[in-house]
Amino acid sequence: MTKTSNSQPIDVLLVEDNPGDQDLTREAFKQGRIANTLHVVADGEQAMAFLRGEGEYANQNRPDLILLDLNLPRKDGREVLAEIKQDESLRRIPVVVLTTSDAESDVLESYRLCANAYMTKPVDFISFISAIQKLEEFWLSVVRLPRA
Repeated sequence: MTKTSNSQPIDVLLVEDNPGDQDLTREAFKQGRIANTLHVVADGEQAMAFLRGEGEYANQNRPDLILLDLNLPRKDGREVLAEIKQDESLRRIPVVVLTTSDAESDVLESYRLCANAYMTKPVDFISFISAIQKLEEFWLSVVRLPRA
């Protein structure tokens, strides 16, 4: 199935080490109108293995969208972003930096590394769920994703 038209399910990779934020994101996706597939990995090395289809991730679909935290164990989100955008086979996957940092230096560095968007995570439950749902709606209803 080509996942480029509006309102079709997409595969989303969440790269997030905080179990609470993982659960909130799952909940937000569950409440969405479209049953997207949310894959979750907890560090930068797992993210790159997932994207390259290595090891336990050999049979996973390549994601249509990546939600990337910056502050990750083992391999920092900035390193992951740089690797994705330097890899010819991965660079067209949109990457949304989704992090607690609102530091201007993190915003600038993320865009310098070719992030497609930067979102600061809201701290309260309702705002977090709302932000994830808006992000999901934008990438499904407004943006046209490249063909897989």
